[in-house]
Amino acid sequence: MSRWNPFTPSPPTVAVIRLQGMIANASRGLDDPGLAPVIEKAFAKGKPKAVALQINSPGGSPVQSSLIAARIRRLSVEKKIPVYAFVEDVAASGGYWLACAADEIFLDATSMVGSIGVISSGFGLNDAIDRLGIERRVHTSGTSKSMLDPFRPEKPEDIERLKGWLNDIHDVFIDHVKTRRGTRLADNPDLFSGQVWIGNKAVEQGLADGLGHLIPVMKGRFGDKVQFRKYGQKRGLLSRFGAALSADIVGAADARIAERAEFARFGL
Repeated sequence: MSRWNPFTPSPPTVAVIRLQGMIANASRGLDDPGLAPVIEKAFAKGKPKAVALQINSPGGSPVQSSLIAARIRRLSVEKKIPVYAFVEDVAASGGYWLACAADEIFLDATSMVGSIGVISSGFGLNDAIDRLGIERRVHTSGTSKSMLDPFRPEKPEDIERLKGWLNDIHDVFIDHVKTRRGTRLADNPDLFSGQVWIGNKAVEQGLADGLGHLIPVMKGRFGDKVQFRKYGQKRGLLSRFGAALSADIVGAADARIAERAEFARFGL
């Protein structure tokens, strides 16, 4: 039986944070309040040699993407711990924002990355309520308070204002990618058009550093004895057994539909 020897160095460890699903300010998505304790613990426990991000996300909220990425960067700098991202099916839009928090990004040969753009989508129901004979009654104290009301026809000035917001957020996204990826990025204007690249083509564009999977890449960096500690958001007891309560049933269904729609944009 082997005995613990205080003079034998412990094997290196890598903390693994799983970032799976849509990024949304909600209890069922990835958001900064929910991930904060997970990320903080991953950087603090056991003095890891590195933190690895397992990413499989089609994106979502730009604000939550920014907050999560900023937290990862702050802890990486404070604790002098490198961060590596490993993309599974997709790291697009906000998912790629998170990937750029890493010092290096690795992909599977079939991973999809990019979609560096901003989107706003919705429905126009004004014709539907007209056909049903429904009258929409809205009273405001400001001329812009009811802008983009889905039950009223779109106004050109509202669309112009929305495009301005989207462009402002897009500029922040582009700046984040350029700051993190630097000279590794190809001189290609399509990089920021919302286009998506797969595997080696993404590496050629400088959106990733190479093809590789978490365990072999980390063993190559830190040796065959490296150990992995996994961290992720915990679900409640009821959700682990597939149960939901009253009003949460509808909310959970809506969240699943929204998440599936986001992944479906990339054929997944």
